Amino acid sequence: MAEDIVRGGGLSSGLAVILNGEEEKENPSRSRLVSCFDDFGDQTVERALEYIFGLPHRSLGTITGPVDEELVCALIKNEMSTLNPIPSNFNSEREGISFENGCGSHVVGLEELSICGDIRIIKPPLLIESLAMFSSIRANVRVWKGKWMYEVVLETSGVQQLGWATRSCPFTDHKGVGDADDSYAFDGKRVSKWNKDAEPYGQAWVVGDVIGCCIDMDLDEILFYRNGESLGVAFHGIRKMGPGFGYHPAISLSQGERSELNFGARPFKYPIQGFLPLQAPPSANILATQLLSCLSRLLDMQSRERSNSFLAAKFRRLKRFVSLEELYYPVSRGICKVMFTILEAEMGSMEYIAWGSFLTFLLEVFRVQAPHEYLSLDKIADVFLEFRESQLVFEHLVNALSSACKTAPLVLTDCPYSGSYPYLALACHILRRQELMVLWWKSSDFEFLFEGFLSQKNLNKQDLQCMMPSVWWPGSYEGAAYEGSMMLTTTALSEAISKIEEKHKELCLLVIQFLPPSLPPQFPGSVFRTFLQNLLLKNRGADRNVPPPGVSSNSVLVSLYTVILHLLSEGFVMRGGTNGHNIGFLHRGGDQSFPVELFLKNDSYRTDISRLGGSVSHLSKSHPISDQEDEVIRWEEGCVDDEETRVTHNTTQKPCCCSCYDLEFSRTSKNSVRYAPRGSRVHCSPLGERSGHVAAECSTGSLNDEIVDKPSTSDQSEADFDYRPLRNLRIVPRESNMSCATLREEELLDTLLLLYHIGVAPNFKQASYYMSHQSQSVALLEETDKQIRERPCSEQLRRLKEARNDYREEVIDCVRHCTWYRITLFSRWKQRGMYATCMWIVQLLLVLSKVDSLFLYVPEYYLETMVDCFHVLRKSDPPFVPSAIFIKQGLAPFVTFVVSHFNDPRILSADLRDLLLQSISVLVQYKEHLAFFETNRTATQILPRSLLSAFDNRSWIPVTNILLRLCKGSLFGSPKHGESSSSSSLVFQTLLKETCVGDEDLFSGFLNRLFNTLSWTMTEFSVSVREMQDKYQVLEFQQRKCCVIFDLSCNLAKLLEFCTREIPQSFLSGTDTNLRRLTELIVFILNHITSAADAEFFDLSLRRYGQTMEKVNRGMILAPLVEIILNLLDGNVGKEGEDQNDVVGVFASMDCPDTVHCGFQYLLEYNWAACGRGDSYLGKLCQLETFLSLLITRIESDQVQTTRGRGETTDDDATCCICYTSEADAQFAPCSHRSCYGCITRHLLNCHRCFFCNATVLEVVKIRE
Repeated sequence: MAEDIVRGGGLSSGLAVILNGEEEKENPSRSRLVSCFDDFGDQTVERALEYIFGLPHRSLGTITGPVDEELVCALIKNEMSTLNPIPSNFNSEREGISFENGCGSHVVGLEELSICGDIRIIKPPLLIESLAMFSSIRANVRVWKGKWMYEVVLETSGVQQLGWATRSCPFTDHKGVGDADDSYAFDGKRVSKWNKDAEPYGQAWVVGDVIGCCIDMDLDEILFYRNGESLGVAFHGIRKMGPGFGYHPAISLSQGERSELNFGARPFKYPIQGFLPLQAPPSANILATQLLSCLSRLLDMQSRERSNSFLAAKFRRLKRFVSLEELYYPVSRGICKVMFTILEAEMGSMEYIAWGSFLTFLLEVFRVQAPHEYLSLDKIADVFLEFRESQLVFEHLVNALSSACKTAPLVLTDCPYSGSYPYLALACHILRRQELMVLWWKSSDFEFLFEGFLSQKNLNKQDLQCMMPSVWWPGSYEGAAYEGSMMLTTTALSEAISKIEEKHKELCLLVIQFLPPSLPPQFPGSVFRTFLQNLLLKNRGADRNVPPPGVSSNSVLVSLYTVILHLLSEGFVMRGGTNGHNIGFLHRGGDQSFPVELFLKNDSYRTDISRLGGSVSHLSKSHPISDQEDEVIRWEEGCVDDEETRVTHNTTQKPCCCSCYDLEFSRTSKNSVRYAPRGSRVHCSPLGERSGHVAAECSTGSLNDEIVDKPSTSDQSEADFDYRPLRNLRIVPRESNMSCATLREEELLDTLLLLYHIGVAPNFKQASYYMSHQSQSVALLEETDKQIRERPCSEQLRRLKEARNDYREEVIDCVRHCTWYRITLFSRWKQRGMYATCMWIVQLLLVLSKVDSLFLYVPEYYLETMVDCFHVLRKSDPPFVPSAIFIKQGLAPFVTFVVSHFNDPRILSADLRDLLLQSISVLVQYKEHLAFFETNRTATQILPRSLLSAFDNRSWIPVTNILLRLCKGSLFGSPKHGESSSSSSLVFQTLLKETCVGDEDLFSGFLNRLFNTLSWTMTEFSVSVREMQDKYQVLEFQQRKCCVIFDLSCNLAKLLEFCTREIPQSFLSGTDTNLRRLTELIVFILNHITSAADAEFFDLSLRRYGQTMEKVNRGMILAPLVEIILNLLDGNVGKEGEDQNDVVGVFASMDCPDTVHCGFQYLLEYNWAACGRGDSYLGKLCQLETFLSLLITRIESDQVQTTRGRGETTDDDATCCICYTSEADAQFAPCSHRSCYGCITRHLLNCHRCFFCNATVLEVVKIRE
């Protein structure tokens, strides 16, 4: 027997000192162990074992043999009663609970017969998902006495109702938990509690939250907890129950919602004191926890021995003591042997221990904070893995670590080693062992667990408030202490996020380098590739407004994007050696290549992805490409640029992503909030806007949701896109020795773009919202403070103070959200990688655009991601680089691409073409970017013609903004302190003029659409104003619509002003059709502007909230009208001998002379000085007054002639029945209906059918007398 073995060893070196030192701290007067200078006879081994196993002092007798595994097992067995005490009140505590079937001990689960709707378990034991519109289910256990709880881990954060319900509670397709008597629920999506009716309660929940559902039958209360924090008592006085009746745990889910239930089969993440789990913990838990504590003390002794290594070595030389290493092995193996024997005897105990005490034990050994104790962790793993039973424990451990990453919150005081970092660090270390990596890979939940490791818990308003208690922003009244506190907070959180991202990358590299033991042999990266493909397949449709069920958490997509961006930007090493390059894929430069098969192969996760040329099924028929699947397209970096402006990674001047415009420039730039202190290791840049919102920078971009699109009339052909040939472009067969099983960097790039599109872009959109809302709230707060300082009356002061508090809370909330987005999305290296990605993709797209059969197959998300990245970087504040070089040093091809393809018919999606057009519209608003357009060869060659042809019923708003920016600077229409003509582009004005003069058909079509559009906008404006006047109230939406349409009308009128100034002969020479249409428009606008019944109401409808009369007034549209008239008059000067149209005569021929006279008189009497005009208008008004005199004289003369001719008979058949003013001198062929040539010409601009009989017009024949 091991107990009778003769003693053969002593206490390990230094052990007595260690133990004695600890005892002296606790009880200096009594020492359990003597020092290492005592006699040989002191029984030190026994004392060491007493310490390890927590036994009373001198409770062990003399050990008569060596300490081996058998002795340790016997020791544990003999002391079982003291190590594993069973509480005397264990059974009494669990009274008041029973299973539905009335049997004895059972596993708590879901009652299948109670399901209403469609609920499935997607991962055992209880991860459930609703596949129906609304599904409900209850558990197979009920309670009627005592205090009980269960936990719900939220995998999604939509509409879910969690709580308790009796068996009599009916479940239907529309009613679930909380919708009936004796049914109580909490819904964090709607922040309400439910018991037949809803009432406000609790906090908004987010993905990763752990909701504790507690019921206290002693006090008749139901409570809910969020991540261990009480939300308060939700329901008082619930009905008491007795045996045979009671409350069941119950849950209702809307479609696509997922949650994981834990009734106690696993340790609770946030146990609530006094509340018991519905599922009793395994009895082996107590002993296993004690044994793990023994192991912990053993390791602690080893650690202390290493810290006293000099003294230990001295006594080993004297041979007075054995090494603790000799004691460690038998003790640890004995502990493991006993523990696994106990765990195997009780079902479910291994899972419970692995999720609870074993995980806690490993974290204590490993140390949550760095430096980590890798040596001790390895020693533990070595011992455990010697036992076959440990595989199941480690399998559950990996599950527990993955789950913990989903729910671990960031705690400011624990930064930077907070959030999921401890669990990731532990997982990365143990998965370096081949046997554990294989164990994880063979698991059926490998990909699910991988996603869990990449998850990060989301935050709600209260979480941000806890992490950022002090908030400061420029202009706030908080002092320097708040500013400093926020800077320190931002730095700490940035470092924490950086640590987590580092571990995400480490874990992904482990998977990339992993070679699974399978036949046939796989190559490095094959496992990671399969994971990516399945992830993308699962997330098809994740970018929709209502994503399909089963998509991944957004944090998973963002984390994976971050990892891949780092790998491609900073480089990585594949297993077995380097990848052949010392720098990242995105920054290499030189010869570039891309495998065409990434576009052409029909993988399952690509089938639903839209391509530039349409769907894959359509393209496969119209443009088959089977012979090109093995090709690789190659080009030289910079081949798409002009030689004189080319910037590449190999040129002397480097791109912005490889230059040194880092922190110093950012510190000197405008800072919305100075989040990072000087010298901070982590730089936090403010976040850029989403490119989907770039049109908001234009004055009319918000009208897209309010104006119904009409058919496009763009007439640009594919031949217009045949630009200068690329240098060094070639398509070659793929190398035969390139294994398709090896993960390639091009594959990672393709995945990166799709992850950005479905995962990262929505975050930038949300961040853009908070940044915009912050600016608005700050402005409202400052305006309210200004009004308070004006000392209003007491009642008004009270309302202002209330409003100020609301605005201040909104600002604080926005500042916290914006800070969080800056920390998580926009570190410096990410900006660098995004810039390089833009460079790479725009060159790829330009190269592919030369090969129609390939360009058509490019996924739409390539283009969308490129544009999105570009504008996010462009709008970052502090900027990534100075705006003057942002495009010039690296992104010159971006301008070439958007100019070349915003009207490209090969891009089937009109939304994509609009995105490119909006990019141009935004860029030309900035002087430094406009200057680059003027020097870009492609822009100067094709932009004027493309803009004129793109001015159609869909794209006219951004085209108007672009043309207006290029052509602004008119005289009469310029404000006193407005932009001068230098702010426009003389280069493009000249090019536009040359294009219009050189292509009469193009200009005629553009002018016709311009007339039609301006007529439509003024009609819509008048109708909207009239609707508000009829209702005697100004509705917010209608006022906003009026403001937008009025702005559009002003812009269109300014375009006409430019046309009459630069190309007056289009109106003065030839037929007078253009002149008459222009005249009718002027009279039409003047009539609507001057005939308003309520002038004050009319002026109010023009302005948005906060805009003044000086900024927005009638003069905005009246000024261009004046300039148009004067331009026509100036165009006639010096050409009296030529055949010119009579401007005065056309105005006089209008059939509303009184309206014309009143309109011109209004222009002369308008208060131009009050609306901010300069003094230049005085001379112009003199010219206008002279014109009005001539017009009045002509009208009176025409009236006299009309009066004289009334007595004469006229031939009605010879008069045009459309205008009734001109002779019917033309007829349609072949139907022969007659009208005047002017009316026919105008009609044919928009329709080629006879307006009498609707017959197709083949020819117009002039009738000669």
